[in-house]
Amino acid sequence: MTDDTWIVPLNELSIDDVGIAGGKNASLGEMIRHLTSAGIRVPGGFAVTSAAYWEFVDGNGLREIIAEAGNDISGTPESRSVGAALRKAFDAGVVGDDLGERLRAAYQQMCDAAGDPMLAVAVRSSATAEDLPEASFAGQQESYLNVTGADAVVDAYHRCLTSLFGDRAIAYREENGFTHLDVALSVGVQQMVRSDIGGAGVMFTLDPESGFPDLVVIDAAWGLGEAVVKGEVDCDRYCVSKPLVADVELTPILSRSLGRKQVKVVNTVADGQSTANVDTSADERDAFVLDSGEILQLARWAVAIEAHYDRPMDIEWAKDGRSGDLFVVQARPETVQARRSGATMTHFTITKKGPTLVEGLAVGSIVATGPVCRLRSADEGDRFPVGAVLVADTTDPDWVPVIRKAVAVVTDRGGGTSHAAIVSRELGVPAVVGTENGTTVLTEGQIVSVSCAEGGVGRVYDGVAEFVKDEISLGELPATRTKVMVNLANPEAALQWWRLPADGIGLARMEFIVSEHIKAHPMALAHPEMITDDATRTALAELTRHHDSPSEYFVDSLASGIATLAAPWFPRPVILRMSDFKTDEYARLLGGEQFEPTEANPMLGWRGASRYYHPGYRDGFALECQAVRRVREQIGLTNVVIMVPFCRTPAEADKVLAVMAEEGLVRGERGLKIYVMAEIPSNIIRADEFAERFDGFSIGSNDLTQLTLGVDRDSAILASSFGADDPAVLTLVRQLIERAHAAGRPVGFCGQAPSNDAAYARLLVEAGIDSVSVTPDSFVAVKRQIAAAESA
Repeated sequence: MTDDTWIVPLNELSIDDVGIAGGKNASLGEMIRHLTSAGIRVPGGFAVTSAAYWEFVDGNGLREIIAEAGNDISGTPESRSVGAALRKAFDAGVVGDDLGERLRAAYQQMCDAAGDPMLAVAVRSSATAEDLPEASFAGQQESYLNVTGADAVVDAYHRCLTSLFGDRAIAYREENGFTHLDVALSVGVQQMVRSDIGGAGVMFTLDPESGFPDLVVIDAAWGLGEAVVKGEVDCDRYCVSKPLVADVELTPILSRSLGRKQVKVVNTVADGQSTANVDTSADERDAFVLDSGEILQLARWAVAIEAHYDRPMDIEWAKDGRSGDLFVVQARPETVQARRSGATMTHFTITKKGPTLVEGLAVGSIVATGPVCRLRSADEGDRFPVGAVLVADTTDPDWVPVIRKAVAVVTDRGGGTSHAAIVSRELGVPAVVGTENGTTVLTEGQIVSVSCAEGGVGRVYDGVAEFVKDEISLGELPATRTKVMVNLANPEAALQWWRLPADGIGLARMEFIVSEHIKAHPMALAHPEMITDDATRTALAELTRHHDSPSEYFVDSLASGIATLAAPWFPRPVILRMSDFKTDEYARLLGGEQFEPTEANPMLGWRGASRYYHPGYRDGFALECQAVRRVREQIGLTNVVIMVPFCRTPAEADKVLAVMAEEGLVRGERGLKIYVMAEIPSNIIRADEFAERFDGFSIGSNDLTQLTLGVDRDSAILASSFGADDPAVLTLVRQLIERAHAAGRPVGFCGQAPSNDAAYARLLVEAGIDSVSVTPDSFVAVKRQIAAAESA
């Protein structure tokens, strides 16, 4: 193939042809040639090459005009006038007869092959510096969808050429060190997928926020993918475990989030437009775009594409509403997380904050403060001050010069693959997208703090929030005999810590998922017919309306939370503590008052293991067990270890294990291990008997200290008398380790003491502890303390 070929079928291109076909077209050709044999569908078409672009430029005397423009592009009004002059010159140019005829003939061949004389095609810009591993030029030039007719194809081609000199495209080239004459434009003409009556979206082969590599993240919306890419719609989101997706016996979908999907882009010929935005129906907003089979098919394709390119990928897909077939319509290298070093982590912890004003999807992981500046369009960018918080309905590539000046971004609309999200990630600017009402709640000049450091939910707080910024160096951490694990409860925050070289999760708290995500009492969901209060019945119905039943809502939500916690550490163990609410805490859940007694001392009352076999909670515990089974057996995260809290006697242990077996969780089957919390002196006094029933122990120092010293752990007056380093507590710790080891059982420590005092870890090492589990932000310090203790 020579570089003076004007029209080239996509199936004759490869990734080596970026210079003549641009990154987008070269990648399409690469996939058609090498991945369709693996079952990946890619719509065919042809590329109008860079040689044709230079033919247009020279045929219309534009080369000198381009050269004279230089690189005077910086977002100022003067530089924008340069772009306007270039666009005017390109608009005035004429596609030569020879090139025009060849374009029409290539389109006619597509029509003939499809048996459709007015075949709908997508006409997409593909710059020769686009979709490179080190810089993504995606979205800087225009693309046109649902183009029908040969003359319309030629016209769309011409408009694509002009878009090479849009203000955003010129500014982006300057930012990345390209001159105007460095870049040429190829244009792809690709058969349209009827996703206007199906759906479309984007998927990443890693988590776009944290960079976690073992995840496929899929965003989906109804209609053409244009709404997803431009951030005009809040998408459904699906997360799939990459290491498990190849096993056809599993359904490794970690989570499904239903987006609002307020609008969709559909094909139309009204008023001379090829596409139009229309409102979605109530049924469309309440329904997921993809079913499980489609999610897994896309995830498997994503894994295959990533393996072929040997790098993380950003992929656009579409679903044909007529046939139900899925297609990949673009694939480009992911350029943000791929450039980040894994040697250090920066973590923000908010210590003081004002009221929450709005919430949305968090983009990034930092905190920023500044005055609100609300803009209705990018044309108002001249009045945007450096260091302000940009608040807008949504953004598109015209907003890039404004976002560069912003300390944070807040939008009403958009999801994780919206323009605002993509650009904010690339520029390192925190963003909270899809708030719905940011432009109405936040007022001009108001000082706010934008937090993306609290997991997947981004929050905007009133006033100046106080926070601690920790720079965590992960380089050259010493190896230790003692395993160092982490304590985690919030699934949304789990991915923030995946880079830690921890040995797993030593304590995953189920209660957080129930209180913060499920929000309803398990028994109220197991027996909604028993709820007598009308307001509670209505609230439960609204909470669970997207599921087949209230109990399925609980199981699905809990399984999703557990899986999201467990996936970043697979196959390292994740020790999941079954629910350990006290009765007063359970009563605060929706529907809880009806199922909970009033106790004088809930800390010593009906909690932990005593609930699991009791008729008052047995059916709620059954739902917990079903969720764990789903995580282990359907999703495939067999690294989840169950831990039973506050188990007072071996006889109580037998009752709990029997109930778990009835629910399909049999110790030893499918590699299932069951641990017991050692937090009651009886757990140590009768350690031999507990060791016969459980596979390991995990010391909960707060309750053990409370029950050993007789000091209320929550008492401010007695705080000075409460200490896990008390000789009596340490004596029990040493006794348990000795007796458990004699029975061949490991002992971990998941209490707070080592996190608060790294020197306490030294005492545990000296006692022979097998593992220590600490808060993630104290992991590095404790790891070094343990290494020093082991070498002493």
